Amino acid sequence: MSLTRSYALRLQRKRWLVRAFRKRRDLTPLKDRTRSIRRGHILVASTVRNERIRLPYFLQYYRDLGINHFLFVDNGSTDGTGVYLAGQPDVSVWYTTASYKRARFGMDWINRLLRQYAHAHWTLTVDVDEFFVFPFSDTRPIRALTDWLDASSIRSFGTIMLDMYPKGQLTEHPYREGQNPIEIATWFDAGNYMISRNHRYANLWIQGGARARVFFPEQPWRAPALNKIPLVKWHRDFTYVSSTHMLLPRGLNLVYDEWGGEKPSGVLLHAKFLDTLTEKASEEMARGEHYAASAEYLSYYRTLQNNPVMWCKWSERYINWRQLEILGLMSKGNWA
Repeated sequence: MSLTRSYALRLQRKRWLVRAFRKRRDLTPLKDRTRSIRRGHILVASTVRNERIRLPYFLQYYRDLGINHFLFVDNGSTDGTGVYLAGQPDVSVWYTTASYKRARFGMDWINRLLRQYAHAHWTLTVDVDEFFVFPFSDTRPIRALTDWLDASSIRSFGTIMLDMYPKGQLTEHPYREGQNPIEIATWFDAGNYMISRNHRYANLWIQGGARARVFFPEQPWRAPALNKIPLVKWHRDFTYVSSTHMLLPRGLNLVYDEWGGEKPSGVLLHAKFLDTLTEKASEEMARGEHYAASAEYLSYYRTLQNNPVMWCKWSERYINWRQLEILGLMSKGNWA
């Protein structure tokens, strides 16, 4: 990479950090328990809006995985999300009614919290419908992974986001509070993924799978990106650029091997496609706070009016991480 491009990326990183600092004024603490964060604690960071029904299982899942503290931004929820989170002993939550879009789709808020509270901590930045799966996650806590990453001098860990869906129409399987959503959204597409490299940021760009097949069949290149780098040993000078798809400094995006080997990687099981999605799509389409004038949610809304069945004869039923490794969707690399 040329010196000019390197300097331009450094300036961009500083600009995002300045934006995040200014956006601190958007955030009002509902409950700040960050003084309880200790050296070595592993954190989760997330932005939420009207996700009260999903929170009990989300929190339990990540507590069981070994997360010590949660940092939430509640963006104007009206369903009791903020009150519920404020009542959890291992949660700090901030409230804002500011524009999600003008905060770079929430990333300015997250970057601010990470800079202030996550320095020197392994931090997992995920949405409440994303469930982190990594090699041996059925028998080892997340600390086993982060200890190995530390010993290997690896600062970031990549995943593919795997869209999960039920067999049959979404409305046939009502979601209950506290339920594991993967009990309903059990199926996924094992193939049909397009991978390219973003040369500016050096990250991989992955699209395809069930969302491209069902919601963007005529324009698969418009389907959402599935590449994510959610787990990072955070430093106050790091910044997410676009959701968790890529970071600066640029070296954090090199979560793959260019020379024919395999670096360890994981999967985010994406449980968006439940019966709650129709109402969510309608709300977000009206708000217009998402990327490209909420075109993604517009596609969901239009398609969901016909009660589509996402399952097809090529769908795979989820079993465990070893199945995902066999299918080439994740890798344990040289971690054994």
